[in-house]
Amino acid sequence: MSPSSEIEVVLPAALHARPAAEAVRTASAYTSDVEVRLGERSASAGSALRLMSLGAPAGATVIVRATGDDAHLAALAVAEVLRSAE
Repeated sequence: MSPSSEIEVVLPAALHARPAAEAVRTASAYTSDVEVRLGERSASAGSALRLMSLGAPAGATVIVRATGDDAHLAALAVAEVLRSAE
């Protein structure tokens, strides 16, 4: 079974095009699969369009979940991008 990691993030800004694109760039640097969850909905961090389709507003709490060999590092990196989004 692959390692996994999960991190809760409160978004300072809505998950719009710029932070979504940055999350995709960041996630692509890792071999792990990364997803972002908002309630019951989830989206791959490999697709900016899917991330934006979550419709996550400023102040929303999302879960960044990664599965794979570098899951913890991948989740931390994507979480940091979302935490610092403007």
